[in-house]
Amino acid sequence: MTNRSRLHIPQPSARPGDEPDFSYLNLSPAGSVERPAADARTREIEHLSVELIRVLDDDHRAQGSWNPALEPAALQVALRWLLLTRAYDERMWQIQRQGRISFYMQSTGEEAVSIGQAMALRPGDMCFPSYRNQGLYLYRGSKLVDMMCQCLSNTGDMCKGRQMPIMYHNRDANIFSISGNLATQYPHAVGWAMASAIKGEDHISASWVGDGSTAEADFHHALTFAAIYQAPVILNVVNNQWAISTFQGFAGGERRPFAARGLGLGIPGIRVDGNDLLAVYAATTWAAERARRGGGPTLIEHVTYRGGAHSTSDDPTKYRPKDEWLEFPLGDPLERLKNHLIGEGHWSEEEHESVQAEMRDKVQVAWKEAQKQGTMTEGPYLDPATMFDDVFVETPQHLEMQRQQMLDLES
Repeated sequence: MTNRSRLHIPQPSARPGDEPDFSYLNLSPAGSVERPAADARTREIEHLSVELIRVLDDDHRAQGSWNPALEPAALQVALRWLLLTRAYDERMWQIQRQGRISFYMQSTGEEAVSIGQAMALRPGDMCFPSYRNQGLYLYRGSKLVDMMCQCLSNTGDMCKGRQMPIMYHNRDANIFSISGNLATQYPHAVGWAMASAIKGEDHISASWVGDGSTAEADFHHALTFAAIYQAPVILNVVNNQWAISTFQGFAGGERRPFAARGLGLGIPGIRVDGNDLLAVYAATTWAAERARRGGGPTLIEHVTYRGGAHSTSDDPTKYRPKDEWLEFPLGDPLERLKNHLIGEGHWSEEEHESVQAEMRDKVQVAWKEAQKQGTMTEGPYLDPATMFDDVFVETPQHLEMQRQQMLDLES
């Protein structure tokens, strides 16, 4: 027998027709991971990138030193935001299937990442999101109508028809425009954080990418700059197990967790239960405190699961078991927070159903209002002349001439 090298091809644990298998996940018991001081040295907390920070146990009780001890009222508000995010996603998915918008991407199963982190950040902190951060926009004040108009590319479109659906932005809420090019937001977030530090501010930035995007060069460029200049930034990897139809192993998730990607550069990594809003909030608060104290960047991996398709252009039944989402061991973030509040005596099934209906009604009212500003088939329509706006601070003469030529042709 002769020894020879063999090419390794990563394989998912289950394919269509197989039983779901999540044995590859390294799950720590709730409350078993101790919360270190925010100024702990990276070498002292390397274990946080391998273990899993969990607060809610299997009986939905809060455990351990990471428990943020949030007031019941704050958790009730958080649950309402989770319910609104899911109601929005469900309605927009249906609308796309009816042919009334061209494209959509849901955040089903990942809502706690956006809401938990939005609660932990300050209004002055700058956010550089990915395309599953609907909850972040809603929590920071983006109106349902405005987000729907962007998906319709109508006269109320914040992007004036220049971005594909779901590529929102909100300058007033300190949320940067979503980019369809994967991972480009990471260097932007690091650069913004460096500028904040240069100006002596205590504002930090945060950015989000999926597990597949960690294979992009921009991801590694951002980590290098963040480490060298100790930028006050939180870099989030939302590991939802699948990058489009590609299992997370193709991005390197087989050997070590994504949270460990920054250790070689001296960046602490935290692996957190992304379906546990309390754990997400606690980990983000820790990383934010570290950044504001001058401790530099933190890489947080949120272990979660993409409950739906990658987008309306995707059919997940072609590459994973049909019922895999139902078998995910970390459950549904909405159900877990609901059951936690019920167990503590601060919520009920009846109240949950009532708020759920309220959020669906709110989304339906917003959709009716958004349609008044135009649809894909009915006016009013965007004025083509707006293509010349927002390109230069002062519009140069040659563009003014082109605008006038277009207006002359229309008249």
